[in-house]
Amino acid sequence: MSIADQEDEDLQMALRLSMQQHESPEPKRSKSKEESGVDDSAEESVEAKTRRRQREFMAAAAEKRMVASSSVEVVEDVDIVGPDEEDKGKGMSLDEGEAKDGDSGVELPLAEANQLFSMIFGGGVSKDVLTQWCNQGIRFSSDPETSMGLVQHEGGPCGVLAAIQGFVLKYLLFSPEETSNAVPNDFSNLAIRRESKNVPVSADIFSSLSEERKSRALVRSMSEILFLCGSNKAAVIASLNVLPDETAGAAQGSEDEVIAKLLGGISVESGSHLQKVLRIDTCTSRSTAIQVLEALLPVFRSRFGALLFLISALLSRGLNTVQEDRDDPSQPLVTAPFGHASQEIVNLLLSGNAVANVFDGKIDLGDGMSVKGISTTVQVGFLTLLESLNYCKVGQYLKCPNWPIWVVGSESHYTVLFALDTKVQEENELENRESQIRKAFDAHDQSGGGGFISVEAFHQIIKELRINLAREKVDQLCSTDFIVWNELWQALLDLDQSLGGLKDPTGPMGKEGFHLYHFNGIAKLSVSGSQTSSGNEIPIQRPRLTKVRVTVPPRWTSEEMTVSLPVVSTSGTNDSNATQVSCPQPAQHAPLVDCIRTRWPSAVCNWDGDAPSIV
Repeated sequence: MSIADQEDEDLQMALRLSMQQHESPEPKRSKSKEESGVDDSAEESVEAKTRRRQREFMAAAAEKRMVASSSVEVVEDVDIVGPDEEDKGKGMSLDEGEAKDGDSGVELPLAEANQLFSMIFGGGVSKDVLTQWCNQGIRFSSDPETSMGLVQHEGGPCGVLAAIQGFVLKYLLFSPEETSNAVPNDFSNLAIRRESKNVPVSADIFSSLSEERKSRALVRSMSEILFLCGSNKAAVIASLNVLPDETAGAAQGSEDEVIAKLLGGISVESGSHLQKVLRIDTCTSRSTAIQVLEALLPVFRSRFGALLFLISALLSRGLNTVQEDRDDPSQPLVTAPFGHASQEIVNLLLSGNAVANVFDGKIDLGDGMSVKGISTTVQVGFLTLLESLNYCKVGQYLKCPNWPIWVVGSESHYTVLFALDTKVQEENELENRESQIRKAFDAHDQSGGGGFISVEAFHQIIKELRINLAREKVDQLCSTDFIVWNELWQALLDLDQSLGGLKDPTGPMGKEGFHLYHFNGIAKLSVSGSQTSSGNEIPIQRPRLTKVRVTVPPRWTSEEMTVSLPVVSTSGTNDSNATQVSCPQPAQHAPLVDCIRTRWPSAVCNWDGDAPSIV
């Protein structure tokens, strides 16, 4: 049976199901309890509700496509959102036509499908790269210790998965559940309180997550990213013309197996192939988008999930707008020869703009030319090993996101770094003073970054900043014709804060300590701890979560000035005024540490077990 024949048969089946149920073909309008005869005392399970929504939505899509193919005019009622009117945008343009909220199963024009395929893969994409991108679903790890994580089995789509992962962590750790009795940040505060008891992170947070909660976080994350790409006006959701109605009533595993079987003969090797199987829905309200995504979760769990989400983001942004964002639109977004997600893909998902650079704002090159970076604050940030190698400079927008979550880039892979406590982003009083002094010094530094100023500038700085150095110290610093930063810095470290210096009576040089967590979603062989009947441990493929202890000295302390002193930390306790003093541990090094130091210079890191991997 051809794909077209299979589609017609599926559409007929979905339409018959819709007529048998006597339900409206509108995807998000369900009947009241009185109409459906449901007993008020019987509560519909979440799984049953999700399956019902899938049937309603797909039946609606089937009828709309069948009627459209028969040239019969249909009047659509798209007011199916509920009270969320303030979220509605003015719609999105697809092929010069204004899209309606909830439009289901619209076929992408062939010219646009060709443009989309060429934009993603270019003209000479290899079968290996296509295989990578057509065999990566968006699904959570089955390993209890990393159950909050999206698992990756193929190379290439890690940039898409890591960006989604960052938003999923935001909703799991820092956003309240959408219930009447939700307490903001209650989940993250619980994690922080338990962290002080030295309980493994998986034991107190992630292993207790329900599938329902993870799915809600995933759907909310996908919706937020797509609306971000759509300038908060609309989200385009790409899916396939495979209807999950046949799987109604089956367990998730069986449902996924049925969809996998339906997708078994589908290949996407050109724009025309893409056009035949792709269907798009446009939503102008977040409520609508969430309901559509809930219904399509089985499709996004399938082997095309990561590619479908990338297509959704590109269409939400608009293909022409994406090309305008880029510095070199002639290059494919999936880089050759290994099929990695480009920086433009990651920036699109994190900031809503498909720019190629990670600095703040834009740089004027003269003659009317400029290169564009990140133009606004972001929810999830970005750090990269390439900055430690002096290949680029990440700006403050990406380094200091709204939440302590960062996608971490290496030469070939993307992973995620996060904290449980938002205080790791805050500057304390000492750090504010450091920034003030350094800014004043740099303003008078005429050496081109050499780190010294004139004696006159030095006297002006200590007067403006009310730094009361002893006469002998002033004479010592002024014994030459210029003042070196390191010498001034050391003098300020020895001067009490009450005199305008940086000497902190509550701790050693203002050091701080906290924990970060690194998640690598690529499934690698690891000893699981389970045993065979002979007593041998079985290695399995699993993602990895690593807890990293971070010690941060004052930011402008040179390495030769950093001494091994106890670390004072005020995070991870119930009492915000309490302090903890821990003994120093030998510094450990891995490429992840170089990434962390681009955010916290001179940070000292420690972990248990194997080093965290960013590849």
